[in-house]
Amino acid sequence: MSARLLFRTTLSLAAMLPLSVASEAFAGTPSCEQVTGTVSSRFSRNMRSFLGLDLSIATFGVIHQDRFEPRDDTHPVERRYCEAKVITTDGAQRRLWYVVEDNWGYAGIGSSVEFCISGLDPWHVYGAHCKSLR
Repeated sequence: MSARLLFRTTLSLAAMLPLSVASEAFAGTPSCEQVTGTVSSRFSRNMRSFLGLDLSIATFGVIHQDRFEPRDDTHPVERRYCEAKVITTDGAQRRLWYVVEDNWGYAGIGSSVEFCISGLDPWHVYGAHCKSLR
């Protein structure tokens, strides 16, 4: 491949990058179901890192959206509050609460997810019984 062709290809790809970032930023807040993989992997990692437990989410049960806060003049971040029943690898059935926020990812691009599982927040990061995510 000639250097000129390689250079043109690189410039073409670089020009398309802002389009993909822009489309992701305006795609809207992901649904409650769309972020279960993120919640599951982060939960396993957090249990090992912070509590020293080998605990994961084995299955998600019924998932539903509790409320939706659209973006408006006074709320620049769109939020979707979700709840699910999960079974963890120790066999316990627990309640999971999580919030999906749009335009709250790295550098304000993309979305972020915060979550709490009943009985597994010993420092009450999300308040007693995960109250701030309900």
